[in-house]
Amino acid sequence: MNKYLSAVFLFIIFLGIYYFGSFSKIPFADCVGFVLSAEKGIWETTATATSHFLYINTVIFIKNLAGNNAIEASRFLVVFSGAATVSVVYLAVKSISKTEWASLTAAFVFGFSFTFWRNAEIVEVYTYNSLWVSLFFFSVIKSFTEKKKMYIPLSGLFLGVSLWVHIQNILLIPALLVFLFYFRIEKKYTAAALLIFAILFGFLFILNISQGLPFTSPYSSDQGTWVEDSLKKSMIQYVKDFFQSLVYLIYNFNIFTFFGGAGIVYLYKTNRKMFFVFATGAVCVYGFSTFYAVSDNYVFFLPFNIIFALSIGYGLSSAKYAHLRKFSWVCLLIPAGYFLLFKAIFLTEKGKEFHTFKEYKGGLNYYTLPWMNNNAGILEFTIDKKKAPEPIEWMTISAVEYIKLLKSKGYTEEQIRKL
Repeated sequence: MNKYLSAVFLFIIFLGIYYFGSFSKIPFADCVGFVLSAEKGIWETTATATSHFLYINTVIFIKNLAGNNAIEASRFLVVFSGAATVSVVYLAVKSISKTEWASLTAAFVFGFSFTFWRNAEIVEVYTYNSLWVSLFFFSVIKSFTEKKKMYIPLSGLFLGVSLWVHIQNILLIPALLVFLFYFRIEKKYTAAALLIFAILFGFLFILNISQGLPFTSPYSSDQGTWVEDSLKKSMIQYVKDFFQSLVYLIYNFNIFTFFGGAGIVYLYKTNRKMFFVFATGAVCVYGFSTFYAVSDNYVFFLPFNIIFALSIGYGLSSAKYAHLRKFSWVCLLIPAGYFLLFKAIFLTEKGKEFHTFKEYKGGLNYYTLPWMNNNAGILEFTIDKKKAPEPIEWMTISAVEYIKLLKSKGYTEEQIRKL
């Protein structure tokens, strides 16, 4: 009972953190496109790589149910999903480690990790996606640690649903198959998991074909050739990508990166089957995210980051680190670490130059601090016809359309600037 009480407290704490740090104005990047789709209120009827069928339709459902605008409906879903994911991470670590302090520490470390925290503060699909992925991992762990057979088909359900949020989760199919292989003796439950997953996966194709889209549409897009471009890089670029991925990892998990590595080794020694399930998923997601040819590839690491957070908790639960319990409060200083790094970079000439170049969307604040309150807004930028030192037409096109939509609903330019 206590573990569920702790999960509730974690949810409340991070709900407050994410809500009060949430964006003041619609940020740059894909945010305005998501809000525009939800504000139109037209149900998404295709599930392509960029339509995010379940995310958009869930926001529209919340918007219609609560009677508010798309901005607040999106904020609610993103913040709620972010806080809930932190709680699920805690419960998953607690199930495998049986150690309260290590589970709480891992939850705080993940909740404060830059990539996840940032995405809990903006209008994006990734915290909602993380919730479904974390439930998949939770079901896998429960199946191993508590031998509760009902979690086996639940694993197929949660991973299947997650594909309707973000198709990137097909990278976790190998992990699901390895998991079901280890439980093959439970034929009824593994068959149910496969059937549920196959139905949910298959309906992606059926839906799109019924809308006149090609068979490959669930995992392809006409908006770019990112996968193809990922295979055309030079060897030097692949090496740079790999080292950049390590920077992402360390920036997300700071000193706790060490315990993530320790947890990997510890899991290999104590539960090799579970190790291979998570290792399969981790390698697929990390490899793809590292070399994926998009400028914001850091967000694609999130499923891996959840796995790594679980590993941090398991590593801390090892008897050799029991003496660190009294220092576990250090994880609460992670936000201060972001702020101090921001200040340190700002003192350098390169930092000042970067801040000036990116000032149109927040400068160094945008890139080093996860919270987004008092941020620069894309709508204000577009209305004032400001110019960016780099191409951002793909953002402003949606902003212009959204501004027109708001004006048709009676909003003035001064009111829109504040959104």
